[in-house]
Amino acid sequence: MEPIETTVAAIRDIGTDAVAIEITTPSAFSALPGQFVKISATIDGETAARFYTVSSRDTEESFELTVSYDPDEGGDFSEYLLSLSPGDSITITGPFGDDYYESEPRVVVLAGGPGIGPAVAIAERALADGHEAAVVYRDDEPLHEDRLATLSAGGADVFVLAAETDLTDAVADVLTNDDGERAFIYGFADFLADAEAAIEAAGGDPDAAKAENFG
Repeated sequence: MEPIETTVAAIRDIGTDAVAIEITTPSAFSALPGQFVKISATIDGETAARFYTVSSRDTEESFELTVSYDPDEGGDFSEYLLSLSPGDSITITGPFGDDYYESEPRVVVLAGGPGIGPAVAIAERALADGHEAAVVYRDDEPLHEDRLATLSAGGADVFVLAAETDLTDAVADVLTNDDGERAFIYGFADFLADAEAAIEAAGGDPDAAKAENFG
């Protein structure tokens, strides 16, 4: 895949120390919720790149990336992203990833921290397709609260848990283990381990879940 130059369409705050960057979709580019792209930039004369998962339900006209940052210890790449404004050029490559939404009749998305980006995207796409969706999200400072509220109002099962909360009960409430259901897991390694244990405790198969480890 070759890098593609496009532009920033919009940037908005989505919670504490996090923004959503909306990017104009280049021609011939498309991605499904759960896939990710690489953003590249030249910073202080050096080429740098980071990967971000698509957090919009489609890529028609534009698509969104959810970016969390540490205001005290943010690196040069975070500073670059936060300096962007609508109309600025941005370079992307992709999409990448195999663990994405594929029109499953029911999606159960387990998200920790920045994993909420692909979680809301997958759930929104599933509801738009006439399917069922559930989201179990663990974070002390939730992001995308407006989208989570809209999902809940639209019929999705939504659980927002404090950090370190055991996932077992919430996962047992939403996991049916029926044919056509697929679990998705997005978050850091410790969250993935907790989510897999909760799926197994609920009678599901953690090895069948689509998962992305954020590090």
